[in-house]
Amino acid sequence: MFRFEDPIYLYALALIPLLAVLRFLLIRQQKKRLLKFGDRELVRQLMPDVSRFRPLVKFCLLLTALALLIVMIARPQFGTKINHEKRTGIETIIALDVSNSMLAEDVAPSRLDRSKMMVENLVDNFTNDKIGLIVFAGDAFIQLPITSDYVSAKMFLSNISPSMISIQGTDIAKAISMASHSFTQQEGVGKAIIVITDGEDHEGGALEAAKEAKDKGMRVYILGVGSTKGAPIPTGNGDYMKDNTGQTVMTGLNEQMCREIAQAGGGAYIHVENNSNAQDQLDQELNKLAKKEIESTVYSDYDEQFQAVGIIVLLLLIIEICILDIKNPMLKNISLFKRKQKVVTLLLTLLVSTMIQAQTDRLLVRQGNKQFRAGNYAEAEVSYRKAVEKNPQNAQALYNLGNALLGQRKDSAAVSQFEQAAKLETNPIRKSQAFHNIGVVCQGQKQFAQAIEAYKESLRNNPADDETRYNLELCKRQQKQQQDQQNQQNKDNKDNKDQKDKKDQQKQDQDKKDQQKQDQQQQQQNKQQMSKENAEQMLNAAIQEEKQTQERMKKAQQQPNRRSLQKNW
Repeated sequence: MFRFEDPIYLYALALIPLLAVLRFLLIRQQKKRLLKFGDRELVRQLMPDVSRFRPLVKFCLLLTALALLIVMIARPQFGTKINHEKRTGIETIIALDVSNSMLAEDVAPSRLDRSKMMVENLVDNFTNDKIGLIVFAGDAFIQLPITSDYVSAKMFLSNISPSMISIQGTDIAKAISMASHSFTQQEGVGKAIIVITDGEDHEGGALEAAKEAKDKGMRVYILGVGSTKGAPIPTGNGDYMKDNTGQTVMTGLNEQMCREIAQAGGGAYIHVENNSNAQDQLDQELNKLAKKEIESTVYSDYDEQFQAVGIIVLLLLIIEICILDIKNPMLKNISLFKRKQKVVTLLLTLLVSTMIQAQTDRLLVRQGNKQFRAGNYAEAEVSYRKAVEKNPQNAQALYNLGNALLGQRKDSAAVSQFEQAAKLETNPIRKSQAFHNIGVVCQGQKQFAQAIEAYKESLRNNPADDETRYNLELCKRQQKQQQDQQNQQNKDNKDNKDQKDKKDQQKQDQDKKDQQKQDQQQQQQNKQQMSKENAEQMLNAAIQEEKQTQERMKKAQQQPNRRSLQKNW
């Protein structure tokens, strides 16, 4: 495969026809000036040493050398290794249960963490296979569409938690149905649905979904995580989840249901414990699936080819120097030869400097590619950064640097490198891939608006990329789900607030009524108490007055009758 690393310099080839037209005009003007001296044949006889064709040949040689020099600066490249490989692989969709029961710790470190470890080990064993990821609880959605990008698969896997789905439960049927519609349309390739769950199916319909997937040529494997005895569900604050009656919730593995689903789906049931037996058994089951054989031509790397072009340019310049304008070169134009020798020296210096610079940053990129393929992302990052320091305009080095950072889960730094690579890249396919990677990172961080814009920009550069188009639609769906959940949460919070305010108002009104009632009772009691005291006082006053009257009458009766005698003295 042939390509130009810096095709933008090819626009300079437009100088070639401009120079040809300019020379034509100069020759025409020169002929007009010669006609002023006399007849054309006479003037030609006066200049017997001048050649009519040598200047044209020399000009064509120089023009060709200039064109090849421009091509050399554009850095032509060929694939160094062409391999006709036959790759075989399968397609696997993993449906991972993220309900709260998966937080139980009867399998170390927990059911969910143990499941993640199994999936990561499974991805490490994949070579030419494709993988997709679905998370489910009471609802299900696609976390990662089917892809051969194992780095993205691990990145999406690390972000999985029960908080991703607000609707709790275990809807295995919906997960299997969604997985059966997530495979590619390629025929003849083995397709496996791996459901990792504790088997607490609260929704039903799993057997029917497994049978339907089997009829479509897929195999359903169930990985049961946990113990049948049951275990409590930690809440994260040192306590365990409790039911409405205050009792600790115990969750156990439903092995019978898991076996029935696996049998209906034509697969196998595997019990996951604190060992690697389940991993080995799953690998053996997947190896039994049919693997599609695809022959493809692989260009493993690109090699610089400007050296050959530079040699041709040098030969053309040497030939041009040897061809002189006059017919007898033995006695003339020695000074002209010296001047041209200086020009050639200058061009050779420019050529060598360009070759050294291009070769240096390209070698660093190659070195980084080898380290990246070996999984040494940190070492690859160092090589790519050295290449960028040598040539900051090397879009390929920036793009590969972003991939190395992505392999180390340095998402923000990777996005920055992809953005710079997209600005400098002139190849629309590679520019589209840079925006595609930006979208994948943003989608993994649930920044759906930024991811959608990145996917749209990727499709503008490469409208035929079906994977980007699929991710765009998936991202729009996830954004809508996020907005719906946010709106529902806001609505619930508002309803709870209104209900709380209503209860507070009712309580205040009730307290006010109770206070008023207490005040009325107190007033009535005080009134009754005051009336009784007044009555007693009045009664006591009347009794006292009656006693005084009787005493006065008694005293009056006890006094003797006296008559007043008047004496006459």
